[in-house]
Amino acid sequence: MPIAHQMASFESQLQQKALTIITTHINADFDAMGAMLAAQKLYPDARVVFPGSQEKNLRNFFIQSMVYLFNLTEIKDIDLDKVTRLVLVDTCSADRIGPLSRLLTRPDLQIHVYDHHPAKSDDIVTPHKIQRITGATVTLMTEILKEKAIHISAEEATIMCLGIYEDTGSFTFTSTTAEDLNAAAFLVSKGANISVIANMISREISPEQIGHLNDLIQNASRHTINGVDIVLTYAVLDNYLPDFAFLVHKMVKIEEINALFVLAMMDNKVYVMGRSRTDEVDVGRIIETLGGGGHPSAAAATIKGQTLMQVEQTLLKALQLHVKGQRRARQLMSSPPITADAQTSCTEAKKILTRYNINALLVVSNIDGTRRLLGYITRQVIEKAIYHMLDHVPIKEYMTSEPAVVAPDAELFEIQEKIIGNQQRVLPVVHEGDILGVITRTDLLTVLIQHSRDMNNRSFSKTLNTTRRRTRNINRFMQERLSKRVLETLLSIGQVATDLSFNAFVVGGFVRDLFLYRPNEDIDIVIEGDGIAFAEAYARAVGARIHTHKVFGTAVIIFTDDFKIDVATARIEYYRSPAALPDVEMSSIKLDLFRRDFTINTLAIQVNPDQFGRLIDYFFAQQDLKDKAIRVLHNLSFVEDPTRVFRALRFEQRFDFTIGKLTASLIENALKMDFFKRLSGRRVFTEIRLILEEENPVNAIQRMGDFNLLQVIDPAIDLNKALIERLDGVRGVISWHDLLFTETAYFRWTIYFMVLIDNCGPVTAKQICDRLELPPKYRHILCDQRFDAQAQLLRLESRLPVSDSQLYHALHGYRTELILYMMAATRLRAVKKAISYYYTQLRDRSTAIGGQDLIAMGLTPGPVFRQILDAVLEAKLNGRLKTRDDELAYAEQWIGGHSDDHNLLDSKGLSQ
Repeated sequence: MPIAHQMASFESQLQQKALTIITTHINADFDAMGAMLAAQKLYPDARVVFPGSQEKNLRNFFIQSMVYLFNLTEIKDIDLDKVTRLVLVDTCSADRIGPLSRLLTRPDLQIHVYDHHPAKSDDIVTPHKIQRITGATVTLMTEILKEKAIHISAEEATIMCLGIYEDTGSFTFTSTTAEDLNAAAFLVSKGANISVIANMISREISPEQIGHLNDLIQNASRHTINGVDIVLTYAVLDNYLPDFAFLVHKMVKIEEINALFVLAMMDNKVYVMGRSRTDEVDVGRIIETLGGGGHPSAAAATIKGQTLMQVEQTLLKALQLHVKGQRRARQLMSSPPITADAQTSCTEAKKILTRYNINALLVVSNIDGTRRLLGYITRQVIEKAIYHMLDHVPIKEYMTSEPAVVAPDAELFEIQEKIIGNQQRVLPVVHEGDILGVITRTDLLTVLIQHSRDMNNRSFSKTLNTTRRRTRNINRFMQERLSKRVLETLLSIGQVATDLSFNAFVVGGFVRDLFLYRPNEDIDIVIEGDGIAFAEAYARAVGARIHTHKVFGTAVIIFTDDFKIDVATARIEYYRSPAALPDVEMSSIKLDLFRRDFTINTLAIQVNPDQFGRLIDYFFAQQDLKDKAIRVLHNLSFVEDPTRVFRALRFEQRFDFTIGKLTASLIENALKMDFFKRLSGRRVFTEIRLILEEENPVNAIQRMGDFNLLQVIDPAIDLNKALIERLDGVRGVISWHDLLFTETAYFRWTIYFMVLIDNCGPVTAKQICDRLELPPKYRHILCDQRFDAQAQLLRLESRLPVSDSQLYHALHGYRTELILYMMAATRLRAVKKAISYYYTQLRDRSTAIGGQDLIAMGLTPGPVFRQILDAVLEAKLNGRLKTRDDELAYAEQWIGGHSDDHNLLDSKGLSQ
């Protein structure tokens, strides 16, 4: 039907006196702006309202140069209750018009829509809709204006033509239609200024934009998905960058990319932009699955509450689903397959099904170390067996044996024939006897449904096996930064792993600190294979010994000089409940890295000889190191392991990083849900101790206070200004001590802890120790000895000044932690000075004479020796004795003064 006829049904409404507003989607582009201007020509009494922010170039251009053309009104100046008609251009989605979406709930509201995007199931429903797929919405509006013979000025034609040029990529996008070219030609005939349009489309790029564009190019990774090359890249910006779409367009042109997806973290939101110059990648359809919209060649979405990595994984799944390509078994299968041994009981098999949320399980047997497929068993069969009290029976008794299988290159027709023809719930994918994966009936059904909806043969896959990791070789950088011993050790590790046909990676804090230029020779190795078998082989090769932990597949290699290397089997962890310790299974390096706490700890370097120095970054770790950000890998990270909250604060302060906004909100959620109550006290204590052992833990303690984490120790702890000053005092005392006494070993964390719980009485202190499951040696320090030290400190504060001997006897016997605690706890400078004097001058004071000297005087060893030496020490402490001769003379004098003492006479043998 001609557009003019469609418009006829609008005529009566156009004549009514009503408050009409014209709007478009948030982050309006040139097409949206041009379409709003065209709509204003159709609705001359309407007001133009932006629902949110606009592109920066649009603000500059229109507000400074062409604002007079628009009847612009700010949304805050509109009484929405008086709006009777809403005109939407370049969108038909309620999610994209911001606060104006609340108008849509009013039954009396007239809604007129003009949109060039493909129709979606959740589009706004209205009888007044003109929606047709063209390169730009302005094209539709121009046809209406042309048919109605409405006058268009040269300035208006320029603005509208600019929208067509941008949305069609200057007529280079595959979404460009003949109507777009005709509309542009008509607008040029009305005076559209091509020179102005060229300047706006091809404007110069600023230095700041060059930096962001370089980041996008450097962060790019290529993915082959269903045989189609697709480029993914990302950026993390502190603030929203209005003209980011311009950089995406530039990257497509500079790099000559056919399909590009950009993820940008800005203002705690992830913005996804897609551009395509190939029919095989419909970015509008793909980004629609993320809640966004667009057309086949350009689309965008805004996502809240997710990390970059989570959005990337969702996007990759959407690409696997919607990118056209060959559909073979290797693309459709889930891998690795979930299997169970033939002897597994029905009860255990049900647990496996629940753990992985699947409905069928492959049954295998291990013959000579090789896993062989025997059959499969379904959830329905297992539940029936359990219902009949057969929960203890091995699943091999009720499995479906001799299932049909396919090779990894099997095509969809063969897959369909074997699943449907054999009425088989799961179809194993097998190559030379090895089980590579499994295709379920749900997988097949999804592909067939998609095929019926889209005759372009889009494929489906649940796995991301074709995803390429972000890699680069840093061999030279390693040679510059690492010691000769560490380099040689890594090379030898790689060689032994290669000999065993394993892949070896150095991971975690070692790699992180390598890029932070921090010393760290704590080597953590992950083996794709059998970590314990590798450790045993390597220990034999270098003459080291090992300790193994077979449950976790880990080992510690200990060299003759006690240098240690931690080895782990690449593994995946799953949690039976929030805050529980994880269960562990063998896995790949990617899944092993995914289980880690924060993105900055997910870097890995391969050390096999042929790949030595290859850096692997799956989860944007390099970007977060650059941005100095602490971010979790997924939103349930703190649910699975709340102790990660403590580590986030520790890393934030150690590296002077900042916890990401989403991660901070997830911490607050973990506290609100009180997951910490489910943690064992020992795990909480370990994390608190690690924080207190940091070089400067005071800032981390303050951050614990910011998140109300100190209540995990005790709700009564009040982190007020006075307590913070005392904690700073601990830091000063420890720095003083460690500068003078470098060889003294002590538990420095206990001093901070004692100050934290300083106001807790004996009962509360014991409850804290019980809650944190502290070992007896720490309980004794934090409870009994601390209270004794507090009492002694009060005595000192009330009795100063005292003699050296009195000071010595008051403090002698207190361990280093308690001496430093008293120095930090006192508010009196004189007392702190006195304790310092004791520790530096009196603590190790002793007599120069000893028992042999007393025997030489004719005394028989006995209790009197202690009395004499104590008397000598007392006099020496008070400055009366300077030399050894002084001490001998004083001892003789003391003996003479006690000659009437019967015990002394006995000891001298004079009673005869």
